[in-house]
Amino acid sequence: MFAVALRLLRSILLPLAVALPLVAARAMAAGPAAPVMLALDGEFGLANSTSAESIERGILTAIDDINRQGGVLGGRPLTLITREHRSISARGIKNIRELATIPDLVAVFGGRFSPVVMEELPLLRQSRMPFLAPWSSADAIVDNRMEPNYVFRLSLRDGLAMPFLLKRAADRGQTRVGLLLTNTAWGRSNLEAANRFLAGRKEPVLVGTAWYNWRDRSLIDKYQLLADAGAQAILLVANDDEAAVLVREVAALPPARRLPILSHWGVTGGDFAGQAGPALQEVDFSVIQTVSPFRIPPDRLDPVLRTAGPLFGIHRPEDIVSPVGFLHAYDLTRILALAIDRAGTTDRAAVRDALEQVGPYRGVTRDFDRPFTPDRHEALGPDDLLMARFRADGVLVPVE
Repeated sequence: MFAVALRLLRSILLPLAVALPLVAARAMAAGPAAPVMLALDGEFGLANSTSAESIERGILTAIDDINRQGGVLGGRPLTLITREHRSISARGIKNIRELATIPDLVAVFGGRFSPVVMEELPLLRQSRMPFLAPWSSADAIVDNRMEPNYVFRLSLRDGLAMPFLLKRAADRGQTRVGLLLTNTAWGRSNLEAANRFLAGRKEPVLVGTAWYNWRDRSLIDKYQLLADAGAQAILLVANDDEAAVLVREVAALPPARRLPILSHWGVTGGDFAGQAGPALQEVDFSVIQTVSPFRIPPDRLDPVLRTAGPLFGIHRPEDIVSPVGFLHAYDLTRILALAIDRAGTTDRAAVRDALEQVGPYRGVTRDFDRPFTPDRHEALGPDDLLMARFRADGVLVPVE
């Protein structure tokens, strides 16, 4: 009886002894699971810019969290590749064309500059590449007539920004406003948004619109035209370089001639406070934002900081440079990972469809029932907006 049992046991163990090393060898030969690739096409290399780096840090922080939790698709890690366009549309188009050819690259994140993204739209439509916008705000980026739409935005849009800024000015008793706009698609997007909001309203009154060109060395003449037209406040659409020039010039005026400036958020994508210097504290300057790390509850922000600290030295809210880029990119990456798992594949069309179905999602910025739907590719709305100011140390803090 014992001999029969021993022969039976040997008949089971011997095949196992042979099979297990073979399974292990095959697993070792197969190597680690192939990564799922994401890309960021941003304004790296642009002087004084911090936006692309902030977006990159948000993505990489989320990727680190996701990979430590097992990755996507049953154990595949996420990885990020970057391309720089330096705010030049031709470079961005070239980048998208190259990125579209990479197998297992499921989506591209964009940077700060709306004109670059808008020039990339035809190629995004042609390549059917999911495109995630954590910063660029021109309405036409999402309102692009794609069928189906491959663009998803967790960010501000000009159609929200201009009404909010105009209402904020009116609430402060500044009912006569002037627009100072960059002569780009982004500036024109904001003028259209302002005109739509003002149509049929008595207040605020738009006394004039002035345009400036990229890298203009002086804006004071445009400012003065609006002041002479009776503006009580200036609504500024600018990036950090030109805004810093304006602030220094306005601070040099007598105090009675310094109008309040309510700014779009392009100024927060670079070293605006450093370029403006002490003059910034001499001007009534506030800027629109969608989120402030100072208003995020610790139970949401602290886990993100614990990951970002060792990676980038980001340990406190004050350490987050260009905060909207970092925070939006973090949440967009987590949402994208959920969509990849929901799709069960790296097929771009399937991931696009899954992005419309993800939810609920508890984000660092806020909770989302469904960030996106088939009829809505904008994750944020009018209730997500706030105003902020720069402290003397250059840190952006919410206006109470």
